[in-house]
Amino acid sequence: MKQKIREWLRRYLPAEILSMAATLVGAWLTLHSTHSQLSAALAGTWAGNVAYFGYLLGQDVLLARRACHAQNRPYTRRIFGRNVRALAVEFGLAEVLDSLLIRPALMFYLPRWLGNFGAGIVLAKLLADVTFYVPAILSYELSKKRLRNFGDE
Repeated sequence: MKQKIREWLRRYLPAEILSMAATLVGAWLTLHSTHSQLSAALAGTWAGNVAYFGYLLGQDVLLARRACHAQNRPYTRRIFGRNVRALAVEFGLAEVLDSLLIRPALMFYLPRWLGNFGAGIVLAKLLADVTFYVPAILSYELSKKRLRNFGDE
């Protein structure tokens, strides 16, 4: 189990760090430019998503390119499609619920309840991550053999 936890941390922790920074910057910039907490909650959510999934897709593409190179094969649009499909399978429903409901609601209400915008955004992100990672990790494990194995082309 320790090996799995290390694998998950290597996969998700750098993306989380980038996402946290993008979430805070996106929410803060939007709040100061619009003075709308709702807009800030939505902007923070989507800025974090772009950073998070951009990083993961970049990592997946890099790993697939290395696997193809090791087999003297080109990295093709078809393989890129598999990278995108693997992310969709990994996050799927968890991401839809997270981005459209759970995370924006927490980012809207927690800063108000705590009386501190930054602390509320960070706490909202951490709480939303709990409901996000359980299904994401299960889907990741299920998708590894079929969608992330580039030796079977």
